[in-house]
Amino acid sequence: MQFNRKELTNEELGHFYKSLLLPRMIEEKMLVLLRQGKISKWFSGIGQEAIAVGAALALEQDEWIMPLHRNLGVFTTRHMALSKLFMQWQGSREGYSKGRERSFHFGSQEHHICGMISHLGPQLAIADGVALAHKLRQEKKVALAFTGEGGTSEGDFHEALNTAAVWDLPVIFLIENNGYGLSTPVSEQYRCENLVERAKGYGMEGIRIDGNNILSVYDTLKGVRDYCLEKQKPYLVECATFRMRGHEEASGTKYVPSYLFDVWEMKDPIRNYEQYLLTEAVLDEEQIAAIKEDIKEYIEVELSIGLNVAPFTPDTDEELKDIYATAAPDSRRGIDVIDNATPASLQKHEADPSKRIIDAITEGLQQSLLQHPNLVLMGQDIAEYGGAFKITEGFVEKFGKERIRNTPLCESAIIGAALGLSLEGFKSMMEMQFADFVTVGFNQIVNNLAKIHYRWGQPADVVIRMPTGAGVGAGPFHSQSNEAWFTHTPGLKVVYPSTPMDAKGLLIAAINDPNPVMFFEHKALYRSISGPVPAHYYEVEIGKARVVQEGVDISIITYGSGVHWASEYANSHNYISFHILDLRTLLPLDYAAVRQAVARTGKVLILHEDTLLGGIGGELAAWIGEHCFDLLDAPVMRCASLDTPVPFNSGLEQNFLAKSRLDEYIRKLINY
Repeated sequence: MQFNRKELTNEELGHFYKSLLLPRMIEEKMLVLLRQGKISKWFSGIGQEAIAVGAALALEQDEWIMPLHRNLGVFTTRHMALSKLFMQWQGSREGYSKGRERSFHFGSQEHHICGMISHLGPQLAIADGVALAHKLRQEKKVALAFTGEGGTSEGDFHEALNTAAVWDLPVIFLIENNGYGLSTPVSEQYRCENLVERAKGYGMEGIRIDGNNILSVYDTLKGVRDYCLEKQKPYLVECATFRMRGHEEASGTKYVPSYLFDVWEMKDPIRNYEQYLLTEAVLDEEQIAAIKEDIKEYIEVELSIGLNVAPFTPDTDEELKDIYATAAPDSRRGIDVIDNATPASLQKHEADPSKRIIDAITEGLQQSLLQHPNLVLMGQDIAEYGGAFKITEGFVEKFGKERIRNTPLCESAIIGAALGLSLEGFKSMMEMQFADFVTVGFNQIVNNLAKIHYRWGQPADVVIRMPTGAGVGAGPFHSQSNEAWFTHTPGLKVVYPSTPMDAKGLLIAAINDPNPVMFFEHKALYRSISGPVPAHYYEVEIGKARVVQEGVDISIITYGSGVHWASEYANSHNYISFHILDLRTLLPLDYAAVRQAVARTGKVLILHEDTLLGGIGGELAAWIGEHCFDLLDAPVMRCASLDTPVPFNSGLEQNFLAKSRLDEYIRKLINY
């Protein structure tokens, strides 16, 4: 192994040695503690330390790194106290995630480290978002994301690199190629000779280096960082290395030919660097022994602190509270909050008496862009074209292409980029061209956006607009109602307005909210429903239902298109007194309003366009049965669409929709 110190001083070379040795000695201690049962799991990076340490040394302390399992050296080089890390690895409340995460599945805003999720690939796009934030602020900073050779087979790898290239983002993508994805060798992972060859396909530069040579890693990444900043472009670095232990300790290494351990033992990053320092007289044997003794003592002291923690007592209230981030106390100061506006209040607010839902959403976005200079809008075709539904038409001329961003066809990467923007204090709105397309970004939403605040206190200040629903003859892949998928995911908020006033007010509230909000907009209502909309900047409270009309015979609990179906039916059957409740927010639900609706009539119909099985109607019916049984005069009934895909033919589509069975269910209830 050839080392080239270049301009590095003896002091710097010695610092590199200490930085390299610390994670190795910590790991050796952790393996002992694992055998003693004091920690439950360990992903060893022994043999790969030079990559994590070299990368962390090459970047500035306030530049974000997205590490993976085997990157203890990132955490130690960023000066995270071992005592608190040990608390984290034990699942202690005093760790970085209050006992909610294990090993390295956590992050720290203070140390500019973004915790990984087990799906690996989604981390790459977060670096895109961080780099975009730096670019928008014209800051000279990069972001660095780790992946393994196995992770390069994931679609997220392609999406993240392609987005970084298209947007000219200063991102360093670093592949730790240790030869095996768990037990699968590279021969079964890819067919190119070296993974760095993929860089050219994305229009970026790349380099393959010896990942066990600390000076090569440091010098290369230092130079790559300079390149990314000067050219404002991404770069791919492949580090050749080897994992000397199993994927995690329980998996063992029987699948690895024994001769490989002999080969890579000769390439040990610490032993070789130590010998170089001795040869160059940078350090002597006595100094090395003293360094090792100091580190050993530091580890023992820190572990004694880490072991001295109070017994863990779960706090249910705290667990539930920490699902959502809380807005800063003064962040909504002066914002008008409107609930069920009266004609007098609308007149006071200079309301447009007849504005379409689509226009209300456009107005809400425009006013939010003016209110928040750090708000970025992203989506396919949303810039010059104005989006598939023309909601953002003309925005580029008013706000510029930096803030109104066309995206490549890669939903997962853009959601990840939105989360990366959030790390740097930006707000973002992503337009899902059709709600149906959310499936290719599902992982980012339910595992990254939804869980990150609960895991380590990092808000995900992201709104995803979801044009949804049937009734427009768009067929199975442009008409689905998939809102119930997300109501099952703690950490998300799910909003679904049915009127222009609510559409604008709820959208503004969603953008102001520091949590991830899935904002559903019914396509068929965009231009068919009009109503009064206050002209000024206002919110409608998320989590609060709206009484559409009061009645005493039957309560219809609904949302979206169901509100209009119920109102139409009530108007044409005025001999029945309907109480209609528009939920407006599906997560969190307004259970108080639901209970009041049940109490009003004792007969409840839950109406939604979504299919029956697994729809939110089932959850509501169960809750009413459990909590409001004594108020009921009849079984809770559900009127939903057929449990089939949404058909294209107009006759089939109308037969599919719940509206076609509304009269049948109301008659059952009224006659019960």
